[in-house]
Amino acid sequence: MKRMLITGASSGIGEATAFRAARDGWQVIACGRNKAKLTEMRFKHPNIIPLVFDVTDLEQCQKALRGVEANVVLLNAGNCEYVDADAWDSAMFERVFQTNFFGVVHCLDALLPSLKSGTQLVFVDSLARLLPFTRSQAYGASKAALFYLAKTLDVDLTDRGIRVQTISPGFVKTPLTDRNDFAMPMRIGASEAAIAIMRHIERGTQTGYFPTIFAMILRALSMLPMALQIPICRRLKVKSASAAL
Repeated sequence: MKRMLITGASSGIGEATAFRAARDGWQVIACGRNKAKLTEMRFKHPNIIPLVFDVTDLEQCQKALRGVEANVVLLNAGNCEYVDADAWDSAMFERVFQTNFFGVVHCLDALLPSLKSGTQLVFVDSLARLLPFTRSQAYGASKAALFYLAKTLDVDLTDRGIRVQTISPGFVKTPLTDRNDFAMPMRIGASEAAIAIMRHIERGTQTGYFPTIFAMILRALSMLPMALQIPICRRLKVKSASAAL
């Protein structure tokens, strides 16, 4: 039986993908901090194996993941907080990077030595990394850093036969996005996101995006000169503020 390891599997995209993969016949190592939720997932599907640890804790990652083998490693755990430029909070930046970037670094510290040729190493970043969106300084920067990390690993791990992939979602309905106080264009459900992720994994897509139309729009805008990107994002900021009123 093929095995998939998923971080951030106790809610949102990770949970939906864990169930989707389990139903498709994968053995899923579902990683997260919520022991009760992961145990519940195990009861719902016998192909799901809970693994409880905190990605922000290097020692826990090493203890939980050292020697673990999987055909696909889906590094999905993430956090999102928004910046108020008039009330700058360095601690908030650290929290976001600790999960979104260093959480991945910690997992790699434990997993890389045991990854075999043919393994798919999949990073979930975000379409937010493409443009300078308002209040996204912490989240967008962490996802941009994650994307760069993944692409450099793609260069360095190819000789070991490890396939590195990135997947960039747009807005997905999860407990994180439920807290947002602004319009989320073309938002999709977690189950739709899971289908898209599994499709990219099965196809071996080097750089995947979804939802398709929203991703095409943002990718086109990201190719514009920065002198145009910034005014566009300023207009989006005004529209977002108006929609929230």
